Amino acid sequence: MIAFLRRLFTKPAAALSDAQPRDAGSIATLHAAAFRRGWSDEEVEGLLIDRSVIAQRACVGRSFAGFIMSRLAADEAEILSVAVARACQGRGLARQLLTLHLRRLAGLGVHTVFLEVDEFNAPAIKLYSRAGFREVSRRPNYYPLPGGKKAAALVLRRDIG
Repeated sequence: MIAFLRRLFTKPAAALSDAQPRDAGSIATLHAAAFRRGWSDEEVEGLLIDRSVIAQRACVGRSFAGFIMSRLAADEAEILSVAVARACQGRGLARQLLTLHLRRLAGLGVHTVFLEVDEFNAPAIKLYSRAGFREVSRRPNYYPLPGGKKAAALVLRRDIG
């Protein structure tokens, strides 16, 4: 009986795998829900077929739950975007995606990873800080905010490999 109740109330684990061009629509939909300026299906598909871009996805059951994507340049990479579906947030899925992604990058010979994050995106900043990223620069007035104001982009860096 306890095992039955546990299965009934336990959320299924996420399955992580490499993203494919066929995931472009799901990634674009999630990106548009997570950010002020979403990517189109065509933009995402273009990224996914680019040999210098790698991406992983997360699915929970049959639902697309999240993704992470980076562009490679020599022994460096830039994380372009990370997003987790609202219904799946708070379960450590972004951390799982980031951990897998950093391992993949290290396996490809990447030594340094960069990313930019909105200075007011506290959950993302916490995620990256816990993963060993440190602020190395700021881009003032980078992200548009409601009401015509702008937020700085924090440029973060982590050495890996």
